[in-house]
Amino acid sequence: MATITKKELIDRIAEGTGHRRVQVKRVVQQFLDEIIGELGKGNRLEFRDFGVFETKLRKARKAQNPKTLEPVEVPEKRTVKFKVGRLMKQRLAEMTGAAIDDEAGDVAEMADAGNDEAEEAEETHQTPPAPQQM
Repeated sequence: MATITKKELIDRIAEGTGHRRVQVKRVVQQFLDEIIGELGKGNRLEFRDFGVFETKLRKARKAQNPKTLEPVEVPEKRTVKFKVGRLMKQRLAEMTGAAIDDEAGDVAEMADAGNDEAEEAEETHQTPPAPQQM
């Protein structure tokens, strides 16, 4: 498994779109800065079918130092979570041949999302999308 850097992605995008590398780099960096800024404000970022970025507050807790076995106070902290979207799960499963499991409980959320799509389709008089099989 390889590690792909931001520079490599910028080079690929520049080559694929025909735009100058410096322009692509500026856009990609602005995009990443916007994500960081919104997460810093506590906002949730949803990229339909790709995934959702959100911050969660982890409560303060007591832990144990594994070397000394002394109790340790761990302060609360904010962490960033990413929940894989439906299309990304599907594509990764096709590419790897293995199911992608990002969190327990996501099946119910996906079912709810499917109901939302059906309701939207009813409002616009379209045929709702077929449910995804797991």
